Amino acid sequence: MKRHGFFWTVIALGVLAGISAVAWRLFGPVTVEIVHPTRGPAVRAVYATGTVEPAVMLPIAPRTAGRLVELKAEEGAQVRGGQELARLEDADLQRSVDELMARLQFAKSQLDRAQTLLDKGLGTVLERDRARSEWQAADASAARARALRAFMTLVAPADGQILRRDGEVGQLIPANQPIFYFARREPLRIAAEVDEEDILLVQPGQPVLIRAPALPDHVMDGRLSAITPKGDSASRGFRVRIEPRGDFPLRVGMTAEVNIVVAQHDNALLVPATAAVDGHVWVVRAGRLQRQPIQTGIGGEARIEILSGLTENEAVVVRPTAGLTEGRRARVKLNGQPSAKAG
Repeated sequence: MKRHGFFWTVIALGVLAGISAVAWRLFGPVTVEIVHPTRGPAVRAVYATGTVEPAVMLPIAPRTAGRLVELKAEEGAQVRGGQELARLEDADLQRSVDELMARLQFAKSQLDRAQTLLDKGLGTVLERDRARSEWQAADASAARARALRAFMTLVAPADGQILRRDGEVGQLIPANQPIFYFARREPLRIAAEVDEEDILLVQPGQPVLIRAPALPDHVMDGRLSAITPKGDSASRGFRVRIEPRGDFPLRVGMTAEVNIVVAQHDNALLVPATAAVDGHVWVVRAGRLQRQPIQTGIGGEARIEILSGLTENEAVVVRPTAGLTEGRRARVKLNGQPSAKAG
């Protein structure tokens, strides 16, 4: 009998221990990480990616196919308007010019002869007008040939820089194939795509924060300068252009990430974005949890603005879980350090 009594006693103690463990887990103190609200700027921004480009970039190409015989500018060179950049073989065109110039001289002599005969009464107005027409046609043909020959010499359209050169001496260059890419001497800009869902939030003049993969720790300032009036139905985006401000070390063709600031509240009350759930936060007051309704403002990925419901002295639970209950005792960690109580 004693053995049976001892056995049931052990069973009862085990059951009590299990109940106590469950009760402790359900109703005992819970450990939570807390943070105090802070003051700082609350920023709402529209994110986009773009590419650095010159304000004006032009391809320079020959109008007629020809073999490249001379290069007078290299990549990165600063050039002046009208400066020769390259020359293509133009011997055939020069022969055409010489032929048409000879015809032009002959037509001019015929016109002069017809005019002289008319002045002496030996010719007719019809003959003089026919000679004049032939001279004008010959002059137009010679001018066209001279222009075609001139196109074989590529020149800079304005003061600027050669961004890229494609072609080597001796290479046959097809008509309209660019040999140079030229940019005018103007500040660089960023062309980015903004999603159609966000385009109504942005407008020219808004400040922009710029980052680039090439300089991950460097933030540059800019300004939204223009928005294209027509969107792209395929990408469902609108192109915007951004003017960098101050020192801008990026180069043409580099990618950039931009945040267009559409709203900013200075000295806002901020808490971690993970703390706010369904219009409330959990706070620790006098060592116990309380569910506190709040009104939020601008929200970001890391922090969210609190418009009402909290003060700077509150102990806010950073990552509330589904098991939190009103009035439950709490052990808190502030900045990862355990503490006996908070609030």
